[in-house]
Amino acid sequence: MVKFGWLSPVAGHAGSDFVPIVMYQQEHILPTALSHFDSVWIADHFYGFDADKTEGFLEGWTTLTWLAARFPDVDLCHHVLGHGYRNPALTAKMASTLQVLSGGRFILGIGAGWREDEYRSYGYDFPSTATRLRQLEEVVQICRLMWTEAHPTFHGEHFTIDDAAATPRPDVVPRVCIGSSGEKIGLPIVGRRADIWNGAYRSDDQWTRLRGIVDDAATDAGRDPADIESCVTVAGDLPETDAASEQWVERLAHLRDLGITYFVMDFGHPLHAEPALRFAEQVITPLRTG
Repeated sequence: MVKFGWLSPVAGHAGSDFVPIVMYQQEHILPTALSHFDSVWIADHFYGFDADKTEGFLEGWTTLTWLAARFPDVDLCHHVLGHGYRNPALTAKMASTLQVLSGGRFILGIGAGWREDEYRSYGYDFPSTATRLRQLEEVVQICRLMWTEAHPTFHGEHFTIDDAAATPRPDVVPRVCIGSSGEKIGLPIVGRRADIWNGAYRSDDQWTRLRGIVDDAATDAGRDPADIESCVTVAGDLPETDAASEQWVERLAHLRDLGITYFVMDFGHPLHAEPALRFAEQVITPLRTG
């Protein structure tokens, strides 16, 4: 069955009177709409994308935890964490804590990070893409060790932990969603380590080829490729008419036919809940039942 995530923007810009949009949505949209979705997703950046840095931009982990307390019936994921913003052991500890407090609803959405200016501005190192990706794989390894072992120890090329206990360990180990499209390093890591792949769809041929890289890497690692969910982020306006809903159904059904079963929906800044309910009734329901 297909799944739907709601991406709630942590940015605030002129169109929202510079108030982070997620704050508006948690009051006016999500109490009505979110029960029809499987998860809520939050981006991980420190400031917006305008040159003057006037846009508000809430910190991702704090915001997701805030939403976890307000909406207790949906899964929780970042879109996606830049692993370099937090020490790997701290990431594992924060993840295990939120998993325990949320009753097993947390998904670790994580990637190599890409925004060099943000890294430099906050004083973080920004190594090459290849290095950041290889670090990412070690981060995932460290997280899983700390979630499952009483005395986790890891000595990698980039990171080390020694008896880094993360108690209370979660009863349900968080799933790991890796966001990457790098064909040489990133996608093989997805195949080896991810439970969910958040990739970018540009064309049928491109998607099929990239998914093939993931599948081959999974097979080489002794995994069943079918255990890795395919997930894409889809942007667009909520439907205001039956015709608009039908267009959404056609668009997403085509992606579903390619084997994509998880849609993270980015609707921007809707002002009312009614179009979200229309989307749930006229798009989500037929795609799940058809």
